[in-house]
Amino acid sequence: MLLQFQLLHLDLSKVYQSLSRTKQLHSLIIKTHLSPDPFYATRIVRFYAVNGDLHSARKVFDESPSRSVYLWNSIIRAHAQAHKFDHAFSLFNRMVRSETKPDNFTYACLIRACSDNFDLEGLRLMHCGVTVSGLGLDSICSSALVTAYSKLGLVDEASRVFHGTPQLDLVMWNSLISGYGNFGFWDKGLELFSMMRCMKVVPDGYTFVGLLSGLKDSSLLSVGQGIHGLCLKSNLDSNDHVCSVLVSMYSRCRCMDSAHKVFSGLFEPDLVTWSSLITGYSHSGDYEKALFFFRCLNMEGKKADPILIASVLAAASQIANVAPGSEIHAYVLRRGLESDVMISSALIAMYSKCGFMGIGTRVFKIMPEKNIVSYNSLILGLGLHGLAAEAFRMFNEILRNGLVPDESTFSALLCACCHSGLVKDGREIFRKMRKEFGIEARAEHYVHLVKLLGMEGRLEEAYNLILSLPEPVDSGIWGALLSCCDACGDSELAEIIAQKLFESNSEKSAYTVMLSNIYAGDGRWDDSKKLRDYITERQLRKTTGVSWIKGFSRSA
Repeated sequence: MLLQFQLLHLDLSKVYQSLSRTKQLHSLIIKTHLSPDPFYATRIVRFYAVNGDLHSARKVFDESPSRSVYLWNSIIRAHAQAHKFDHAFSLFNRMVRSETKPDNFTYACLIRACSDNFDLEGLRLMHCGVTVSGLGLDSICSSALVTAYSKLGLVDEASRVFHGTPQLDLVMWNSLISGYGNFGFWDKGLELFSMMRCMKVVPDGYTFVGLLSGLKDSSLLSVGQGIHGLCLKSNLDSNDHVCSVLVSMYSRCRCMDSAHKVFSGLFEPDLVTWSSLITGYSHSGDYEKALFFFRCLNMEGKKADPILIASVLAAASQIANVAPGSEIHAYVLRRGLESDVMISSALIAMYSKCGFMGIGTRVFKIMPEKNIVSYNSLILGLGLHGLAAEAFRMFNEILRNGLVPDESTFSALLCACCHSGLVKDGREIFRKMRKEFGIEARAEHYVHLVKLLGMEGRLEEAYNLILSLPEPVDSGIWGALLSCCDACGDSELAEIIAQKLFESNSEKSAYTVMLSNIYAGDGRWDDSKKLRDYITERQLRKTTGVSWIKGFSRSA
């Protein structure tokens, strides 16, 4: 009997037991009349919860005559971890009314549940409960509160809890640094990191991950490189999680050589790291490399998710080569992902931009579910191919199906009007967007409207429209009018617009080339040469245009 009892305790001391073994242990506890003891009930509840059998866990709890705080915490945690948040809080309310009062672990569990459920009201209630219970200075509750507030973006509240805690552990430091990073306050994260080092707290991998996650702009590359150096000094260069975030940071900063160097040092990069590298190459304009590494990903036997597949389809469309796009389409069909709306929408865009509008339309027609994104992709494709009437028909279908058009819908419709020279229709669409659908016009909408007016020769009207816009005016809008001046040969207005662009510090060489062409067309060769020399001196480079579309087996 003693040996059996010792074996039972040995089994109960383990972190995990299979469901079948849990049932055997439960039966043994019942047979030996140990079930009234909350210690045994607690262990069985935890084993059932780990195996996802909440029904059996709840049955053990409900049949327990004596409930310790550990048993209450176990059943509440079981429901919270299964995202049965209402049941978890219902049990908490029962616990408050019972003889057993919540402890710091009870509150910490429910605080985590609030952050997982993005329940700010519940989180504030739990914070009040912590304070009323005299646990305001407890490190476990404080750590949970800092983490929860940081996750929900309430970094000021997280900071107040943090600075009011007498004993700060590494988890709290990391949580607040991550909160600052995730919500764009990278500078505050660095300040906190400096304070952490002054207090002789040793950072770990999660600290650096929090710092790096806030660096989302190429202007912060030097900051990221400095943090990378600290990672090396801290011997964290072999930490997969840190390296993965370094790849993401360098990719966001368009420093792809460094991103690839870190990536190459990983023994087995995960899908997130692969995605960061591939999308980084795509956003940097190196579409061939993006497609190359996508093929490498497939050869490694990893399965891309819909977001990555949509990204590489966008890369394929940018190089105007349908071959890699059709290969990805075949990959999608093999994986059975053709019904995914994001992927299908990306396929429509890819085929239309590569000149195969018919295939794009067929992809749209066989989609089992269509949302506004898929309609927008088709409307834009039809517009680019000069099929404005079909684009308008799709817009009417959107309204019949009860879908709500968005900014991208009207941008696509205005683009269709531009490509077909439909000034009157374009004006009406612009009016409807603002008056009937309550959508504020963005720079992209004004670009299309200015082009519509300008290409019909209404340069002065387009110019006055831009002057009526609030400052600063997006350079793309001025650029649209400059291109119209180029087409209409109006060098006088072109000079005025060029001056506006230079005042806005726009260094796009395309605008300078346009003005140079206008001067040349007007016989002002000296002025044209000066601008060309300026481009050479400043090492500006105009993006090469693609005047062909590579098909499956021929060039069109």
